[in-house]
Amino acid sequence: MAISRSIDHLNTMLGRAVGWLILLTTLVSAYNATVRKIFDISSNGLLEIQWYFFGAVFLVGAAYTLQQNAHVRIDVLSNRFSESTRAWIDIAGHVLFTLPLIGFVLVSGWDFAYQSFQINEYSADPGGLIRWPAKALIVLGFALLGLQVCSEIIKKIAVIKGHSTTCQ
Repeated sequence: MAISRSIDHLNTMLGRAVGWLILLTTLVSAYNATVRKIFDISSNGLLEIQWYFFGAVFLVGAAYTLQQNAHVRIDVLSNRFSESTRAWIDIAGHVLFTLPLIGFVLVSGWDFAYQSFQINEYSADPGGLIRWPAKALIVLGFALLGLQVCSEIIKKIAVIKGHSTTCQ
């Protein structure tokens, strides 16, 4: 459970931190729209940083969402099962579907981000931003999600064994 608590703590801290990017994204968006309307100028860099922030919220925040059990779930069906049965279903889903998908994204995402880093890829748009940090967020987000899936599996095993799962 100590490993699970550590992973949960990491993803809680990061999840709460990226929540602030929503405010920052809104401010950048409002600034860009205001400058465009008043002065008739725009910045591709500002548009792209909005996309980067928005992507970071979802990619880095996905692990926190899973940890908080705030993801989409079919509660109508799952509420009919015992806690132990739900734990087995969650473990099976994570092992058969979530972890293989995360593995695929990590392997292909690493190459995607690394190639971008190697060539110092920039946006094709004038004034656009460097691309590899946004691509690296894919790898970071899925790595954090993979860790959180492992934490959830640890907690589900504890449920099946009848142990406490208080990890926060």
